[in-house]
Amino acid sequence: MTTEATFQNISSVTSIAATPSLQDLIKRAEALQPLLRKNTVSCEKERRTCDENIEAIREAGLFRLMVPKRYGGYEGSLRAHLEISAALGEACGGTAWVVALTNVCAWFTSLFSEQAQNDVFGADPDARVAGVFNASPTTRRVAGGLIVSGKWYSSSGSLHADWAVVGAEERDANGTVVAQYLALMPESDYTIEDTWFTAGMRASGSNCIVADEVFVPDHRLLNMGDAIEGKYATEFKDEAAYRGLFVPFASLILNGPQLGLGRAALKYVIDNASRRAVAYTSFEKQTDSVVFQTQIAEAALKIDTAHLRAFRATDEMDEAARQGVKLDHLTRARIRADVGYVNTLITDAINILLSAHGAGSFSEASPMQRWWRDSNTAARHAVALPAVGNELYGKALLGVENTVTALV
Repeated sequence: MTTEATFQNISSVTSIAATPSLQDLIKRAEALQPLLRKNTVSCEKERRTCDENIEAIREAGLFRLMVPKRYGGYEGSLRAHLEISAALGEACGGTAWVVALTNVCAWFTSLFSEQAQNDVFGADPDARVAGVFNASPTTRRVAGGLIVSGKWYSSSGSLHADWAVVGAEERDANGTVVAQYLALMPESDYTIEDTWFTAGMRASGSNCIVADEVFVPDHRLLNMGDAIEGKYATEFKDEAAYRGLFVPFASLILNGPQLGLGRAALKYVIDNASRRAVAYTSFEKQTDSVVFQTQIAEAALKIDTAHLRAFRATDEMDEAARQGVKLDHLTRARIRADVGYVNTLITDAINILLSAHGAGSFSEASPMQRWWRDSNTAARHAVALPAVGNELYGKALLGVENTVTALV
């Protein structure tokens, strides 16, 4: 049960934290862009989002986007999640990725029981959670919970988190998996191994979480099988923000930073076009070239299409959550495919813009090469792979049994 002191803390926070509109939150994100742009090179070099970025985002309240209003959070929609991470992504892809993954982990935490939520947000409404789905290699059942050990790679936001939510399997005496969980662990129970050496999204600092013989009580275990079907432990069933289906929600958030990267690249190439010649041609300005004009149009159409598909899916999810209805399997499969297709549209658009802008795109001083690396790296997230999403959608369209993955 929540202590009286905790209730007073929550009440105090809630009283001073009026829920801003989506447009207000987007403006806050946009106001941070100059700072994020200033720090992009240093964040890449250090392979982590700098503390100055994190603190500014915290002060803007953007880490509270998916925290329940009961704790002074904004209890935001999925559409809001994408809009805000896209706005941040226009300035720094790695920082936007950290915010996107931290906010979705706040959403995951809000699916747990009230007791678990109180452990995290009741103690600190500004608590940040990082997470990884893949299951730990070692667990054992004890009275009141599980003992968990293992390594969880590529945990975005882990360098700035107070808690981690990680996958854990429970096996019987014969080694058969009897349940899969998300397990909540406080920062004091795990360490971070420095493993994030990558070509792109370097600023996300997506390092490895390491736990050794950590006790996770039952109330901090969320059954994944139930969660995939929208059966959550939270007692607050009237909170529409936490009624969305697990996998579509968890996958769509991967599109937000990508949308921002696409917008940034398009704006940059257009803004510079009148000052750049087409090398070894008679065109003194790129804007005079019909080929350049058509390249810009093609890239813009791909970026527009990516936004339309991503926002259609988020709006479907948000509306279903508001109405308390469950999306059918075909729609869920299409959304999984949408996620990969949106990323493909953005990476294709950036490739076109790189060629249109010219070989200078690959100068270390050019943000184009960083957006290209960040977009292509993020697009390879396992949950966003187009090949898997397309197969799932094709099976659903044809009525063929899905033997690929339960994550639909």
